[in-house]
Parts: sequence; structure tokens; C-alpha cells
Amino acid sequence: MTNHGETAGSPENGTPPLEPSAYDHHGADHQVTLRTPAELADALPYLLGYRPEDSIVLVALHDKDARGRFGGRARLGIPTGADDWASVARQLAHGLVTGSERRGAKPEQMVAYLCQEPADGESGRQVMERLRPLAQKLRVECGNLDVPVIEALCISDGRFWSYCCANEACCPPDGLPMGLPGTSVLAAAATYAGLQVRGTLRELRARLLPWETAAALEQEVALDAANMAVVPRILDEVSRTEVGRETLELAGRIICRLAEVPSMSGPFTSDLRDDELVGHDEAATLILGLQDRATRDRAAEWMEGDDAAQALRLWRTLARRCVGPYREHAAAPLTLAGWVAWSTGDELEAREALAMALGADPDYLFARLLHQACNEGLDPESIRRCLRAERHERGRVVARGQRGEPEVSFEGDTAGPVPVTGSAPAAGPGAASASGPASASAPAPAPAPAGSSRSRRRVRTSGARSRPRPARSVGRGSGANVPRPRAPLADDGVEGKG
Repeated sequence: MTNHGETAGSPENGTPPLEPSAYDHHGADHQVTLRTPAELADALPYLLGYRPEDSIVLVALHDKDARGRFGGRARLGIPTGADDWASVARQLAHGLVTGSERRGAKPEQMVAYLCQEPADGESGRQVMERLRPLAQKLRVECGNLDVPVIEALCISDGRFWSYCCANEACCPPDGLPMGLPGTSVLAAAATYAGLQVRGTLRELRARLLPWETAAALEQEVALDAANMAVVPRILDEVSRTEVGRETLELAGRIICRLAEVPSMSGPFTSDLRDDELVGHDEAATLILGLQDRATRDRAAEWMEGDDAAQALRLWRTLARRCVGPYREHAAAPLTLAGWVAWSTGDELEAREALAMALGADPDYLFARLLHQACNEGLDPESIRRCLRAERHERGRVVARGQRGEPEVSFEGDTAGPVPVTGSAPAAGPGAASASGPASASAPAPAPAPAGSSRSRRRVRTSGARSRPRPARSVGRGSGANVPRPRAPLADDGVEGKG
């Protein structure tokens, strides 16, 4: 049992100091030392970047000169049924330990957190007691991996409890109150380092969830109309390229439009403003057009500089417009939002957006690969280099064609989306650029094979193995320098998605 009444700060007492691994990217040279359960409880939002709800969190500790250093973090929701607790505890412990080992260092110790607010008529202490078996399962699973849990805390109703300390002098049965947000030494250090706590995951996800307002009906009508107009053209090999170019040009114009509007404080008001700037018909056209994989991959090139911020606003807006039976179509804009967030350094939103994309379509390959790469801490620069190189090569192909030189035939030989707000030069003479406050162009994607659809609102092309499919993103991927395997065609003619 941990005894928090012993001398504070000694690693042997089970509450290790913290070196500021969370601030390494900000160049901090000093360290923040955590000595008590209260400080560990206060640290959790700063370790994750948000305030967890209904969550199991494990934090790895690495020993460095006899001083604990926070390492990887892993979070899962608390299952409603206690029968699932053992498997979730095993999954979380195994995932964090093996993930740390892949990065070269197995944790020496763990800190566990259980965060859940009381239900109606329930107290925080009752939550703590109800979750005690879950805390024990976490300790057992980590112990089976030779990584002991040195502290396990329950946070509920503004108080915290330790499952590891039996000393009522320091850890009373009724728990201890959490400190006021932003008043701790760690909060001051985080502010100095430029780190922010983003509220809760629920608030973050709300920016990406489909509308459930009266306007959703109007958006669904627009999607129905776009489905009738756009999908047949995507299915036609001749007009498909034109649809891709029109989709990218429309996206470019809206990105320019968003860039002209002054930023607003607060995500809620900012999203409302963005929703007003994108019409129902425009959103529907883009959502359907982005179901083509080649078009989506070209759209992914709005990934850095000033363009990235406006593109992220657009992809969030489109994700909110995938209403009713079109919710599965959100996989494309959610994946683009996740990619741009990751590319610009916001790993929290990236992971959530990509996870939501997989929730909309579990077989969406592009989202799955990006989600894995982001979770494993890979550098997105390698993907950016790939996208820049492909954009540059497309520009060279167009330039050769303008000079009358023989054209090298390969899929994707048109200039894709180029920066529309001045963040980078165009790829070549054939690349379009912004020409005014509401004008941006992005030439078309190239055709590629695909399979069939399964959704009621998505066109079924059963047996048409050589036709593109609007329901899933189609076309050869040009959006990532990560493996993008093409699944073999199944007997029913359905291609691997993504």
C-alpha cells in the first residue's frame, strides 16, 4: 500500500516527481515536481490536453536517475457493464506497455486514473467504491506485465480518492477536493510552456458531429439532390475527372471565403459562423465529390501554412453536414480534418477526428492508417513531403504538355489543389492559384478503378467491377507516405475501401 504520509518527494514512497516531458517540444529546461496525490490528480488534464470524462487512463512512468518521468498515456472509456472490465484493463495495460516498448523503453511503473461523474442519486464516494474492482483489475494486469501501478486515483464530483493508500490521515474515506483549475504550479508551468487544456472530449467531438437541428432536414434535401446529380457523373469515366476538378475548385473558393472572415473567440461561435458561410448545396456537392478517393487525396494537400487552418474549418463544417442517412459519408471530411490537425501539430483533435472517421466507416483505410501513424508518434512531415512531391510532379506533367512534349502517362497527372491563401507557390505553370477573394481553382483528379456501394443513399453498382464508386473514396491514393495497400477484389466485386 502506498503511504502518502511519509516524506514527500521520495520515489520509494510511490509518488514520483515529474520531469516535464509534456513540455519538451516547447523548449522548457526546468522541471515540475509532483509529490502528492492531489498534484497527480491536478496533472491529469495537462498530461492529456483535455479533461477526461467516463475514462480509464493509464500513464507510464520511466525511471531516470531515480526520478519518475511521465511517458506514454492511454485512455479508454469505462464500459457500462462490469463484465467487460477485465478485458478492457488487459487491453489498456498491454497496449500502453507494448507501445512504449516499440518506442524503445518499457515503463517501470504506472499511474492509473478512473474518472466518472456520479449518476442521479449517487455520490462521488459511491462512484469510487463501485469502480474499485476496475482499479484492482488494472493493477493486476499491469502487475502481470511486471509494471506495477504505484498510484490509482478516482476522480469524481470534484473530489479524488486513492485506491493505493490506506492512511486516512492523508486519504480520508470521503476523499479530498480537487484544486481550482489553473491555480497549481503545474498549471502555471503549462501556461508558460504554451499548453492549453481543451475542455472535454465531448466538447471537441461536438465540433465534428452531424447536425441534429431543423437545418439538418434542409441539408438532407440538398444531399439527396447532389446525390442524384453528382453520383451518375462520378460513375461515368468521361465526366468523373470533371467532377473532381469542380469539387476541388469549389473547396478552394470556400477556403478563400473562410480566410476573409475575421476569427472569432470560442469554438461554438466560430463553428456557427462557418456554418453560415457554407451553403447547403455547396456542402452537399463537396461531401459527394470527396467520396472519390483521388479527389479526397488532392484535397489533403491543403495541409500547411495559412491554407491549413481554413481547410480544417471547411472539413469540420462538412463533417457536421453529413446528416441522416449520409452519416457514413462523414468518413472523408473527418479523415481530412484529422490529417490537417495532425499536420499542424494538434494531435488531440487528429486522433479524435480519425477515430470518428473509423466510427463512421470502420473499413476506411486512409483513416485507419493515419490513426495508427498518429498514435505511434510518427512524424507527419514524411507524408507532407510525399504530397508536395506528387503535386510538383503533376505540375511538371502539365508544363510538358503545354510545351508540346510527349506526355508521360501515369495516374494523377494533373495539378492538384494548390495553396489558395499564399502559403506556398504553385506547383507549376498548370497549377491554378487564387485569383481574387472568392476564387481558387484546383485541377482535377485522375480516374481509378473501384467497386460497389452498400448504403441506401449511395449508388449500388453491383457487378460493375471497373466502375468508380461514389459511396466510398475511390481512386489511387496520393494522400500519404504510409502504406496504402489495395485490398484484392472479393468475389462480389467490392474493393477494399479507403
